[in-house]
Amino acid sequence: MSQLFTPYDLAGLTLPNRVVMAPMTRSRAMTGVPDEQTALYYAQRASAGLLITEGAPVSQEGNGYLYTPGIYTDEQEAGWAKVTKAVHDRGGRIFVQLWHVGRVSHVSLQPGAAAPVSASAQRGEGAFSFAIGPDGAPGQQPASTPRALETEEVVRVTADFVAAAKRAIRAGFDGVEIHGANSYLFEQFLNAGSNQREDRYGGSIENRMRFLLETIDAVAAEIGMNRTGVRISPFGRLSGMAAFEGEAETWLAVAEALEDRQPAYVHLSDQLSIGGEAMPAGFPSQFCKTFTGTLIAAGGFTQETGEQALKDGALDLIAFGKPFIANPDLVERMQNGWPINTPSRDAFYGGTGAAGYTDFPTWDQERDETNE
Repeated sequence: MSQLFTPYDLAGLTLPNRVVMAPMTRSRAMTGVPDEQTALYYAQRASAGLLITEGAPVSQEGNGYLYTPGIYTDEQEAGWAKVTKAVHDRGGRIFVQLWHVGRVSHVSLQPGAAAPVSASAQRGEGAFSFAIGPDGAPGQQPASTPRALETEEVVRVTADFVAAAKRAIRAGFDGVEIHGANSYLFEQFLNAGSNQREDRYGGSIENRMRFLLETIDAVAAEIGMNRTGVRISPFGRLSGMAAFEGEAETWLAVAEALEDRQPAYVHLSDQLSIGGEAMPAGFPSQFCKTFTGTLIAAGGFTQETGEQALKDGALDLIAFGKPFIANPDLVERMQNGWPINTPSRDAFYGGTGAAGYTDFPTWDQERDETNE
């Protein structure tokens, strides 16, 4: 029997299958507030065992991309409440990804056009933000040079995550995912190249991990560790993240710290499928031996490779991203051997209304159209 379609106990939350919809930035919230189309988009995909939303900035400071739905105002909270209700009404389960991009931002997105913040005042080489350009038009802009967070400000950012987590639970989410992956703020602290600090958040592995672990602990103290997931991307190379001495040791130390805490899950992002590099051979198995809790991975899986990873015991849940864009009924398509559509890249980011967002048909709808 296929393991991909068997139930799974996620820290007390029963998932009907082991298919996870990975978080995907869609840049569809024109006002920064989830709307009726957002609710429909997630509800259409509610047959996944678990939905993880696109990154939701925990503050204006944490935003690096136009038209992303935040989770730091009452209006945004109310919008997300409509999303969770729509998903739950269809029997789904949904976590929100809490996001602070750090230096991968632009002054046009920041409060008062201030510099973005990071571990150090070091710009990410090749980092781009979806922001307002000099001509006043939206587009890809080189990320602005950041300023280093003062020591006492780090606690403020942690508080932003806690406040967002509280909003998430009030809005009806089943849990939250702390985004520590893909070159964003927590990874900027973890990476010894982008972190040149000399305070308690810089230097040693213990110090560089401190911000992430303090935030996990603070969020879990508020909403429960069983409702707190964490996403990381060991050996990440996006947006100027570079190799550094002691890299494997750093990530295994993170694994040890997470093993002690036992969050709802750890979500590994292998960046090969999104323009980065794969994790070194052998490292995933080392990580699995160190962290023994629920492990999700995303990174270009097919049904076949996902099944094999479950069979090998390497992973507990398999996250699919792009296939969910053009296949709202991806689980049913895989389970029944129905054709899987390939989305056009034009549909990945931006746009308004239903086109390229909520107008992708299910297989049943496709067959009905064919038979008309």
